[in-house]
Parts: sequence; C-alpha cells; structure tokens
Amino acid sequence: MQIDTEKNNNPSMIRHAVMMMIGTFMSRILGLAREVLVAAYFGATGSMDAFNVAYTLSNLARQLLAEGALSAAFVPVFSKVLNDSRQKALALARQTMTVLLFATCIVVGLGIYFAPALVKIMAPGFDTESRELAVSMTRGMFPFLIFISLEALTMGELNSLGSFFIPAVSPAFSNLVFIITAPFFAARFGVYGLAYSVLCGGLAHFMSQWLWSFKMKAVLYPARPNMKDNNLRQIMKLFLPYAAGLSLNQVNPVISRMLGSFLQEGSISVLNYSNRILQLPLGLFVIAISQAVLPQLARAKTDEEFTDMLRQAVRFALFVVLPASLGVMEISSEFVHLIFVRGNFNQWAWDATSSCLALSMLGLPGMACSTVIMRALYALSMPHEAFKVTLFSVASTAVFSLILVYPMSYNGLALAPGIAFTLSGVLGLYYVRKKLKRPLKIITSKFFWNYLTALAILDASIMLYRFLVPYNPDARLLIRSSWCLGVIALSASAYSISTMKMKFEEWSLLKQAFSRKK
Repeated sequence: MQIDTEKNNNPSMIRHAVMMMIGTFMSRILGLAREVLVAAYFGATGSMDAFNVAYTLSNLARQLLAEGALSAAFVPVFSKVLNDSRQKALALARQTMTVLLFATCIVVGLGIYFAPALVKIMAPGFDTESRELAVSMTRGMFPFLIFISLEALTMGELNSLGSFFIPAVSPAFSNLVFIITAPFFAARFGVYGLAYSVLCGGLAHFMSQWLWSFKMKAVLYPARPNMKDNNLRQIMKLFLPYAAGLSLNQVNPVISRMLGSFLQEGSISVLNYSNRILQLPLGLFVIAISQAVLPQLARAKTDEEFTDMLRQAVRFALFVVLPASLGVMEISSEFVHLIFVRGNFNQWAWDATSSCLALSMLGLPGMACSTVIMRALYALSMPHEAFKVTLFSVASTAVFSLILVYPMSYNGLALAPGIAFTLSGVLGLYYVRKKLKRPLKIITSKFFWNYLTALAILDASIMLYRFLVPYNPDARLLIRSSWCLGVIALSASAYSISTMKMKFEEWSLLKQAFSRKK
C-alpha cells in the first residue's frame, strides 16, 4: 500500500522514532555496562536486594511525576499552544516548571520521612539489617526525583519543538557518570555508594538537556505561575487523573518486590538484572516510538489522520519489537552469560536471570502495544479511560503474580507483567475505537500471517546458527562477544530480507521518512 507523505505525518513520526532509537541505543548500552559493573561488584546478594528496593522506591515517584503523568498532561497542551505561538508555549513551560519544582520538593520530603514505612510495605520479608540498609539508601536517593522531573519537562518541550536525538541520548550521560563514579563511591561506602552515583547521574541527565535548550532558544527557568491561565489549568487538570492512574501502575514493581522478598535471597536481584536487559529493547524501540508519536497525535486534525498514525505507530512498534523479543528469548542464556557472569555473579544467578529474561521477553510485544495505545488515550484527553486501563493492568499483574509465584517462584513474577500489559493493551484499543467511532484495522489476517512467516524464518536462522556454532562459555570475551554479534547479524538479516520480500509497509515508510528529510 502506498502512502501519500504529503497528506499525513507518519513518515515524520517514524523518522523521529528512529532518531530516538539511535540516541536511546547509546544510553541503553551504557545502561547495560552500568549493570555489568554493579553485578561484578555486588552480584545477586542481600545488599543488592536492599539497593534495588531503595532504587525502585525512588523510581516510583520518577515514573509517576516525570515520565508518566507529566508527559501525558504537558506535551499535548504545549504542542497545541505551540501551533499558535512559540512565545506563549515557552511561557507556559516555564510556569509549569515552577509548579513542578514545588510538587517534587513536597514529594521528596514525604518520601524521606516515610521511607521506613515504604520499605516495610515493599519488602516485608526483609530481615532487620536489609531493611535498615534499604531505608538509608531510599532517603539518600529520593532527591533524584527533582533532577529527573526537570529532565522530563525539558524533554517534553524539546520533543514538541522537533528535537528528539539529544533527549534520547541524554540518559547516556547519566549512565556514563554512574559508571565513572560508582567504583570511587563503592570503594569508600560499599553498596551505599551506589546511591551517590544515582544522584550524580540524575543531575547529568537533566543538565545535558537543559544546556541543549539554549541551542533551541527555549531555555527553561522558573516563572511565576498564572493560575488564571487556561492552558496551565488544563495541564494541572489532566495531571491529577493521569497521576492517579500512573500511581496505580507503579504498584507493578512493588508487587514483584513484595513477593520476591519472601523467596530465596537474590530473587529480587535476578529479576532486576533481567529487567535491565529487557529495558534495552523496551527503551530502544517502545519508549522511543511512544515519545515520538505523542506530539504527532496531539496535532492530528482529523479522526482519520489520528487513526492512520496510531495504526502505523503500533505496527511499527511490533515490526521492531517482535523479532527482538523472539531473538533475546532464544539466546537468553548466552546473552546473560556474556553480560553478567564474572566476579560474584555465580551459576545460580546466571540460570535464574536467564529464565526470568526469557519469560519477560514474552510480554514485550504486549508492553509495546500498551505503551503506544496509552499515548493515544493521552492525546485524546481521555484521563478516565487511561485510569481504567492502568487499574486493569495493575489488578491483572497482582492476580497473575499470585497465581504464578507458587508454581514458578521468581519466574512467575517475571511472566505476570507481560500478560497483564497485553490484556490492558486490548482494553485500551477498545476505548480508542469507541472514542473515534471507526475501526482501527491494526491486526489483519494478512498482517498476522506475514509476521508469523517472518518470525519463523528468523527463529530457524537462530537455531541453525546455534547448531553450527555452539556457544562456548569458557572462551575469551572477544570470542563470546563475536558469537552474540554473529547471531544478531544473521537473524536480523534473515528478518530484514524476508520482510522486504513480503513488501512490509514499514520499509516503505522508513524510506519515505529519510528521503523526505533529505
């Protein structure tokens, strides 16, 4: 099917998404290097369980205020004001910055004060030593929220102004600073030193984007908020229901940590290590696409344009996520060995992380669809429906976690979120279709069978490679790295060639996107 690039913004959306993928790839690779460093120093131990609980608690507020409700409420309103006046849009962003600083300082204060209660809720199975360590690190890391919230606001502004690469690559500065400072702090303060590295990384994350805003002539600084400004009031009006919904969504990692604290020591750590690898394709593809599509959806002028853009966003997400999900599942053991097995990372940690990773990747396509669909609900200003979808996701995660943790232990906790996200994505599609009153036609019969064929070819190529060139865990790092690069290159080539031969629409969109830019 041919696309008229003059009549829709799909190539533009995909071009922005690809630029974000390139930037995100750099940051995620450094993120993996960061985890390799931490794993080598501390392995899968009780002290790392305490750090992961503390980091999760400080990250809950980040996900709620920074990467969730703030983007959902700010970007659509800012984008619409930007269409009318750049000056008014920048004034709105600066007023929002003041409100955000006030809100985050309150949350940080509450987080520090209630840290003992929060740790007790999240990890009721911890012994006294682990609990006290987690409380201390939680209090130390909570100011991280201030830096990362300001970063998220700056990113929303830059994305709306058409700048996607720098916001995508800025987490690389955060990870790089962490990698540089962690050995220094760990040598002097032990596992607690990681909290100082987290704070340093958060500051670098914000500053890299804030300095770029000078280049864009859109520098952010606090301005006195005009509470009579309808646009500012609209952001705050949207923020509250989105925050309520996303606060529920943050229960998901809490469920995992709570149940994991009753399992054998190190269970929380292996779940975290597998999640760090999951974050590579999740951030590289899913978050990049969803961040790129939100400003575009907010500017859609007709329901037909909105529907077409959403369909292409979901399909493009599946186009890149499905092969990544299947590929990582197939080589999960080898990949975990290459990345983590060194120092204190023992055989049990290797086996447990590998199985958690494979099961987590099963849910990645569902996570991809759900994330993009949630952006559609935000762009349509449907906070109540977004809340319902999030509530359903949390309830499903809790139910499946409780069902699966007994027979599958930590593996059940790795599988449950993917099932929940898949089901919540279906519910979100129902609400979007009901709002638009038109079929979305995302998954057609031809689409399904073409993807099934392409994935079968990819899977066969991986199985053939593993048969002809077995992985040797005792080989040197260079040889093991070459093995992983080889299987990635072969499977990516097989998938690319097969999808090109079947004339997948995504290749046409990619070609149009970058030829249009040129």
